[in-house]
Amino acid sequence: MARRRRGLYGFKSFSERGAWVELLFMAAAVFHGYRVLKPWGEVFPYDVAIEVMGRLLRVQVKSTTFKTAKGYRCEFHCSRRGRQSRYRLGEMDVCAAYVVPEKVWYIIPAHLVTGRNGKAQVTLCQVESFRNIPRYEQYRERWDLLGKERSELARM
Repeated sequence: MARRRRGLYGFKSFSERGAWVELLFMAAAVFHGYRVLKPWGEVFPYDVAIEVMGRLLRVQVKSTTFKTAKGYRCEFHCSRRGRQSRYRLGEMDVCAAYVVPEKVWYIIPAHLVTGRNGKAQVTLCQVESFRNIPRYEQYRERWDLLGKERSELARM
């Protein structure tokens, strides 16, 4: 029996796990009452679109299994011309991050993790301590954010 790489949870590659997480997200979004569209191909900087009252919200879907002392680290970057880079502000509206071992979603306004001022790495399912107040816990299972206007998300 072949050894499996850490963090893959039985998948052959991170790409395969990513496709599975996108399917999980789309199923969960439909369950929460949203209309889901999947762009064809890999040419867009987002994975899924949500239609609400005739407008589209662009969603980038990520996952993590990387446990640290403080929680799970999730990285929001992409590959451009073979190099890792940050997502640009305006390429998406929402980032959905799935913490695989905990089976929990974070729906985060994109401006918090994109562009020059965004955090390309965030800690999710964060353990609270006297020095450390969990920054992203307010976005845990925030499916209601998928129904917000882009301008509303930008003010959060």
